[in-house]
Amino acid sequence: MKNIYLIVVFQLLLFPACAQEQDMESKEGELIFQSGFEPDSKVIARGSDADITGKDNSFPSHNDWVNDLDNHPDIGNFSLQYQGGDDSQRFAKISTEPGKPANHVLHFWLNEANVEGKKGRIQGNLYGNKGMKEFYQSERIFLTGDFNSVRTFPDKITWLTIAEFWNNITWSPSVPYGFRITLGIGKPVKEESDLYFIIDGQDCQLFDDGSQKYTTLWSDTNNKVKVPIEKWFTLEYYYKEGNAENGKFYMTIQPDGGQKEVIFDLTRITHSTKDPNPDGVTDFNPIKLYTSKTLIDYMRNQGKTLQIYWDDFKLWKDKRP
Repeated sequence: MKNIYLIVVFQLLLFPACAQEQDMESKEGELIFQSGFEPDSKVIARGSDADITGKDNSFPSHNDWVNDLDNHPDIGNFSLQYQGGDDSQRFAKISTEPGKPANHVLHFWLNEANVEGKKGRIQGNLYGNKGMKEFYQSERIFLTGDFNSVRTFPDKITWLTIAEFWNNITWSPSVPYGFRITLGIGKPVKEESDLYFIIDGQDCQLFDDGSQKYTTLWSDTNNKVKVPIEKWFTLEYYYKEGNAENGKFYMTIQPDGGQKEVIFDLTRITHSTKDPNPDGVTDFNPIKLYTSKTLIDYMRNQGKTLQIYWDDFKLWKDKRP
């Protein structure tokens, strides 16, 4: 009887520990893909747009752009999109990091409004996914010194997008209940100012004539943490599909050599308010440089160009902060 009692007590003590361990394991999620754009990663042309193929041999696994990312059962396809223009106006290239030739990075360069002369776009697309309800993303980012001229732009900046998450897309008449979360870099005043991260969630509606309507449901600005310029930093994002009580968007920043800080810890609706059966994010832009002709022209007139370097991109399914 004593032995049975000891076994029962041991099992009771062990159960919470096992449950806690399982919770920790669930927070780690599944690593889908990782790349630092090292050889043999290559940017190749796909018609007027582009793609990345090959394998980053600096990582031991989950490092093949086609076999690990495109062919993952929950992922549709990765591509690089411009929506117009040529290399004299914009490009995305894998190059060596300035000052560190041993390190390779993905370089976004935007010098003219390449989309019908009205706006500028360079973006990575992860489109056609199987409805990701919870995922986590990380990448290192470097804004070149030219971004100091963004600080002097003679107006507020509310449109300088660096990532976007669609649940659902708003450019297809066959897909109802459009919604997006847009993450960007903002400037809060007309005068010279530091730059800050901005975010909003919007219901999206597509009309028969192709026009679109965006209704902002929520927005936020972190005006305490400045966006670093000429210094590498890591951004980590967490998205969870849900309503106003359980939807989440969480983001941190960690400058190289610095402490990690929370930028956004938001409990918000993360799908369309009209969607009776939300089915996850099927399309998103994990890396993006998208803005107005006005800002692009201002930069060029100052002898500057909008440029972002990206490195160490990682994507997990079901990982939590």
